[in-house]
Amino acid sequence: MALRDSDPAEAGGYRIEDRLGSGGMGVVYLARSASGRRLAVKVVHGQYADDDEFRARFRREVAAARQVSGAFTAPVVDADADAPRPWMATLYIPGADLGRHIRDHGPLPLPRLRELAAGLAEAIRDIHRAGVVHRDLKPANVMLADDGPRVIDFGISRATEFAASDVLTQTGRVMGTPPFMSPEQFSAPQDVGPAADIFSLGAVVAFAASGRGPFDSPSPYETAIRVVEGDPELDDVPDELLPFVRLCLEKEPKSRPTADELLRLLRNGDWPAPGPADDTPTVVDAGKLRRPRRKRLWLAAAAGALALAAAATTTVALTGDDPAPGNLPAGWKEWREQAKDPSLDKDPIGAGAPFNRCVAADGTSLVCAGDEILATRFALADGRNTWSLPIDGTADDVGSSSSSGGGTIIGTRDGRVYAYGADDRAVGGDDGSTATRYTVQSLDAGTGKVIWKTVTGDGEEAAEPSSDQGASVAVPEGVITLYGKRGDQFALLDADDGTVRWKQKVPRSNEQICLLRSAARQAYLVCQKWNADGAVGDTRITQLDPATGRARWTIDVAGDKDIVGQADGRLIVLGTTGTHRTLTLINAASHVLTTVRLSEAQPEGSTPTVLRGRLYFTLASGGVRAVDPQSGRQLWASDSGVEQAGPPTASATRLYLSSISGRLAVLDLATGAVEATLGGRDDSGTVDFPDMVAPPVLVGDALYVAYGIRSAYTVDVRTL
Repeated sequence: MALRDSDPAEAGGYRIEDRLGSGGMGVVYLARSASGRRLAVKVVHGQYADDDEFRARFRREVAAARQVSGAFTAPVVDADADAPRPWMATLYIPGADLGRHIRDHGPLPLPRLRELAAGLAEAIRDIHRAGVVHRDLKPANVMLADDGPRVIDFGISRATEFAASDVLTQTGRVMGTPPFMSPEQFSAPQDVGPAADIFSLGAVVAFAASGRGPFDSPSPYETAIRVVEGDPELDDVPDELLPFVRLCLEKEPKSRPTADELLRLLRNGDWPAPGPADDTPTVVDAGKLRRPRRKRLWLAAAAGALALAAAATTTVALTGDDPAPGNLPAGWKEWREQAKDPSLDKDPIGAGAPFNRCVAADGTSLVCAGDEILATRFALADGRNTWSLPIDGTADDVGSSSSSGGGTIIGTRDGRVYAYGADDRAVGGDDGSTATRYTVQSLDAGTGKVIWKTVTGDGEEAAEPSSDQGASVAVPEGVITLYGKRGDQFALLDADDGTVRWKQKVPRSNEQICLLRSAARQAYLVCQKWNADGAVGDTRITQLDPATGRARWTIDVAGDKDIVGQADGRLIVLGTTGTHRTLTLINAASHVLTTVRLSEAQPEGSTPTVLRGRLYFTLASGGVRAVDPQSGRQLWASDSGVEQAGPPTASATRLYLSSISGRLAVLDLATGAVEATLGGRDDSGTVDFPDMVAPPVLVGDALYVAYGIRSAYTVDVRTL
């Protein structure tokens, strides 16, 4: 690959001879040392040089690569993470990467496939012995050297001892390459361990045997669903290596062998049958099938890095129930309560997660949803839990097909709340398969009475109509939701009776991901096209006419973008991956586009929220940054002390943030100064894998905070 005029003549004192390749983060050059040794020098793009978080990632990549330098990797020769443009030099490995080799020459024959499987198992063994998890093993990161495969690129690796405390990996972004990622990288990325590399190893070997990944699908979203739930396609894998690949591709991490065990099995050929993680035999009662509880897919819960919304905050559309400021609800007192379990099953799964959303309605009710609860009411005044409805309203012991934590409040209108149900039923034989009937429902906030209930999809491919997943929005006319047995339409359900007023096809649903968004009570369709290799194309934003569902206007913006909110009549649009350096403003009336440069770059993984005309970025570490979206100027930066906070809530003078433990921070809206804090609570159980934290709800001077397992408490903000 020829050098360009913009390429440097040297990097770190090493003379550059050729360009080997480039990616989103940097360029890799062929260089020579003073002694004539050929090196591969990775130089990061200049745009990342001032990004402290990126430098921290790069330092970690260098450290990981140094730790695992050996016979099965590319040894690190030199590096400088503090250079004006950070760089790292490794020994150059001649040859093509596995992906290019398969494209050029087709699948590997069995003898070379055996060598690849053994060589990669040895490489992964050494990487894990060094205390590192690679997390992005894929064909492009496997070099076919003369003496065996070499594993390269430790850009998103992680030391095993860091686990969930690693802030750099807790950014809300799904990290990896979808066709070769493990199920846990989607469902609980903060808990990814060595077993994830074993899963990727199996996928890579299957690719080398067939020329395609075992979970390949038309879009990254569909690929992710197949990785987590589907069976791999292994028809072209030779019988001799089928046990190897199947064991690697076990869904449960504990069911996969270690690299050492794989090597022993390769030598001995004594393959165990894949099965459950423990030794307990599985007995399936066809009369009482039960679907196991699943952790929420990150790509769905946040609308996913793969499905556009890794960085954006989904907001509940309030259509008529905004509380007036001042005073407390009549009869108010401090309370904390946990919702009753409304499950109709004889053997219910039980509570285990927090609420996803809570809203105030009808002047007397706090209505919450999440953790398999369709909706439940607490009295604003005293916390009495007067009614509760399960997301699965059938007593069939199948459970809900919505992911663990399923359920949310889509919106409110005139004393009613919109929520969704997911009724499962067993289908097929003894394999535990289920199909789901999804409904959107309008409920009386005070009594829980169902005003109307409309089926939006019924079948194994129907879309879960969750606003948290970009599959529904509330507007003054009712609810716009994904619709149909495959979720390839969207429709308006009338606010008064739930009647389907119109339906439209989701554009090119096999080529792109489309999400429903709302801002200032107006609905939008945000579609992001993915290329065949999983790279992001442009994003198309369409304002929908609520009378017909047709486009009022459409505008294309470069890269992966999503709507965060609206201020001063202009939509605020941000990138969903990478450091935030600019934002895009779109006039909602004239759809004129303006690009605004941020005075301070905002870290990748920070969560943006628009409140009272300002843009706030919250960080997993507790940091909060306020930005004027019209000018891009950072107004203040503060440390709230609340780690892993959910989206904030604002009054006219204060910003409120809370965490899954119920810890609360109160910040001055003008300066960011921390005015008050409340400690966390331990009276509602421990949540192992919190998917999201509901924003606090402010009703006059009463603040309501969701926390723990299906719990909430209230406090008079005047006492803080």
